Amino acid sequence: MRIRQLRDRPGPWPDARQAASSLWMIPFRRINWWLAWVSWALSHWALLDVLDHLGTFSVLVAVVFYFADSDNRIKQKHYQAWQVINTAQGKGGSGGRIEALQELNADHVSLIGVDAGGAFLRGVQLEHAHLERCDLHAADLRSSDLKFARLSDSNLQSANFRQADLSGADLRAAELQDSDLNQAYLDNADLAGADLSRADLRLADVNHFAWKEIQSMQLANVYGVRNASAEFLAFAQMRGAVSLESDEDWNVLLRAAASGAK
Repeated sequence: MRIRQLRDRPGPWPDARQAASSLWMIPFRRINWWLAWVSWALSHWALLDVLDHLGTFSVLVAVVFYFADSDNRIKQKHYQAWQVINTAQGKGGSGGRIEALQELNADHVSLIGVDAGGAFLRGVQLEHAHLERCDLHAADLRSSDLKFARLSDSNLQSANFRQADLSGADLRAAELQDSDLNQAYLDNADLAGADLSRADLRLADVNHFAWKEIQSMQLANVYGVRNASAEFLAFAQMRGAVSLESDEDWNVLLRAAASGAK
């Protein structure tokens, strides 16, 4: 708050005029003398104090209303984020969905059932996200952070999770057919009931992940999987998985299987 300072009464004009060191300074001294009188008069006005207090009070009121309206602003922010996501459904590219999804997740908003199939979401940060029953088929999720994300019962077919972090993720009953999990981190992930048919698991880290109830691994490629137990490798082989370093050799098998299915 501004502190009002009571000013001394200005002296008479002759005294002020004598202080001028030269004739050309007299007009300036005259102006300064008049302004000194105005300043002295205003310093005694209580109205200025009232206006000063009203200004301070208006700031306080604005602060109170700002915080009181915070819930509405958050709701509006979430509404705009969902609008971005829903408007971009079925379209390629990001379309602002990376920021929108991250913003909602940061505010602990559930993303259950979100539809971002085919979206470019490379590097998205969705740790601990609730993404159950979502549709991320053919989405580009390379290098994304999905640690401890809940992705159970989701459509993740042909999604690109290359080098993504799925540590501790819940992938139970997820559809992961033809997905790219090359060099992905799956340590401590739960894949009970998941379909990994034709999935690329080469060089994936599968340390301590739940694999015993995986539904299918037909033609999944497990070449060079890291931290894999002998039991898992035997299980994968029994479920029709292959171990091939070359894309060409693996694609031959995939094409042959596709031709035989027709």
